[in-house]
Amino acid sequence: MVSVVQTKPAHVDIIGDVHGCCGALIRLLDRLGYNLVDGAYQHDERQAVFVGDLLDRGPEIRETVCLVKSMCERGSAAMVLGNHEYNALLFEPQISRWLLGEDESLELPERLRVLMAETLEQYRDYPDEWFECCRWLAALPLFLDADNFRVVHACWDHAMIEQYRQTYPEEGINQAFIEASKAKGSFEVRIADRLTRGTSMPLPDGMQVHSKDGFIRRFFRTKFWEASPKTYGDIVFQPDPLPYDFADHPIEQDHKDNLLNYATDEPPVFFGHYWLSGKPKPLQNNIACLDYSAVNFGRLTAYRFDGETQLSRDKFRWVYVDREAAKKSTDSGDGQ
Repeated sequence: MVSVVQTKPAHVDIIGDVHGCCGALIRLLDRLGYNLVDGAYQHDERQAVFVGDLLDRGPEIRETVCLVKSMCERGSAAMVLGNHEYNALLFEPQISRWLLGEDESLELPERLRVLMAETLEQYRDYPDEWFECCRWLAALPLFLDADNFRVVHACWDHAMIEQYRQTYPEEGINQAFIEASKAKGSFEVRIADRLTRGTSMPLPDGMQVHSKDGFIRRFFRTKFWEASPKTYGDIVFQPDPLPYDFADHPIEQDHKDNLLNYATDEPPVFFGHYWLSGKPKPLQNNIACLDYSAVNFGRLTAYRFDGETQLSRDKFRWVYVDREAAKKSTDSGDGQ
């Protein structure tokens, strides 16, 4: 059963990328007034909404999935898919065979193997939990549109979402969508990439960036929310900076024409994915990112939404992810 947000709910708490930081999530839910009742965190007057990316990188991935899944099944939370969940669904058959000992090679793309290392290790001895996790994820939606607010993991693209609705009118994705998204160049590939990874732009021929995570990038992630960009430096959004000369170069018109725009009179949109730092605040009056690098010992962040059309920095709530607490949890194997 998929828990979906009611139309125009009065009070929701949108929560950013958790990435296996279950201890921090419990502290954040406690701060937000959620209580553990019959195995699931609940609030008498509010509903939680997760922007995706529960998997990978963190110390308590299984525990995080269990906690959020129980909330969604109980109706006290809803969630959209992040790119890390979508990766898991695309390669679920290979991972499942590996977990069952049927295929010890686990042939995954090198980048995915690095990104999923902690998830694979933490589910190694729990294949049944992995199967349950994937069954749950495979029914979650790519986006939520509750009339007075929207949630997506990385980017709200009106045209692609409208096309998706015409083709897939049911709630959540389905197996047909997942299979179609394995075909290079398909609509399903493009919308999954856009909504869970955001917009990007290729670097000029021959130019590349050596990223901090050890990969070579020939494109760069871009902001879909920048109102009046003039240079490529105005639209870049990634941990690795652009080469100096290129960052200062005016955006070519054909590139500018392809940039997305989220109008100021549209309902507030919330997303994660972008590894912000510093004190949380809206990016625009109706745009908020909730990924404040929790798994890098930053802030696990939520926004307390109560129907307002103009977002306020006073509505953000967060807890810091404690490095020592996370290490102790990993060393001891303690769960939630």
